[in-house]
Amino acid sequence: MAMIGKSGPQWQDRVRRDPSLLAPLLVTVLLGGLSLLTPHNVPFTRLLPTAPALAAALWTVGPTLLLGLACLAGVSVYAVVTSDHSILFTAGAIGAVTVAATYASYLRLQRETALTGVRAVADTMQKVLLRPIPARVGVLETGSLYLAATPHARVGGDFYALADTRHGIRVVIGDVRGKGLPALAAAAAVLGSFREAAYEAETLTELAQCLETTLVRDDASLAHGDPAELFATAVLVQIPRDGSQAALLTCGHPPPLLGRRGSVELLDTDDPAPPLNLGGMLTAAATPRPFVFGAGDQLLLYTDGVTETRNAAGTFFPLAAWARDHLDGSPRQVLTGLHHALVKHSGNNLNDDIAAIAILKTA
Repeated sequence: MAMIGKSGPQWQDRVRRDPSLLAPLLVTVLLGGLSLLTPHNVPFTRLLPTAPALAAALWTVGPTLLLGLACLAGVSVYAVVTSDHSILFTAGAIGAVTVAATYASYLRLQRETALTGVRAVADTMQKVLLRPIPARVGVLETGSLYLAATPHARVGGDFYALADTRHGIRVVIGDVRGKGLPALAAAAAVLGSFREAAYEAETLTELAQCLETTLVRDDASLAHGDPAELFATAVLVQIPRDGSQAALLTCGHPPPLLGRRGSVELLDTDDPAPPLNLGGMLTAAATPRPFVFGAGDQLLLYTDGVTETRNAAGTFFPLAAWARDHLDGSPRQVLTGLHHALVKHSGNNLNDDIAAIAILKTA
């Protein structure tokens, strides 16, 4: 929370950012002026204790105390000039409120300092968990978008990562069922597993099995409830450094979109794998789908928070139709446009985690 500081330049900067900081002063001036301009039997002075009380919510300890003392001095002088000694009771009230307001301001600052520290630690942990992907990897230009549904959070149940391995560039994007800390813990487990296994697994099928094993092993501790309810959908993509024969494996996740020369193709598969941690449903290992990813092609991977964004009428966001007109710029432009389109479609009411990655092959 912004507050009045000690130095003039800092005080001016804070007031420019948050004009409400002037409220205690305006209240003081307004009540003081009304007290002087109205008859003595209209006791506006009795409202002056509200000024230091309001300052306690906005200012630091010193300015809060000074404002209270100024109000107290003003009322005392007014009582002497008008010979109205009943106003001294108001002076006593101002003094009592000033002491309480000063202590309240001190407690507020202590709590804000502690909260700032906690937020800094949480912010650092979330940045470590969801590391930014590089803007360029070889001939690939990339961009990412993440919007967490939880207020003040950078990361939720959606996740993504990229690894430049001897097998090619491998990418994962996915969505853990649920929200909050259990979803975040499960996302962290999947990302940790991917960052290790992506370099060792020979195939996407083997990589998916490694992610599956992580959730199966840790489901009881991660779920904080019924382990059977913990699962994650994901898409794994492998893009070679040379050549154009890429592959993807879908684990219960919405299929990516491939933009090529003004057209958009949905990279669906006839043999999708079930979501991670539901691998017991498989009778045989799922087979990755090969696809051509050539120069000028752009891949858009996303979570269901994108396609399930609704407008006021309950209509889902038309991603495929939007992509036909917009999947032709740089990854950063595509994702910026997608963000603006989702905000507009939802009426600025995005209530689910949203993640997306755009990958453009430049040569």
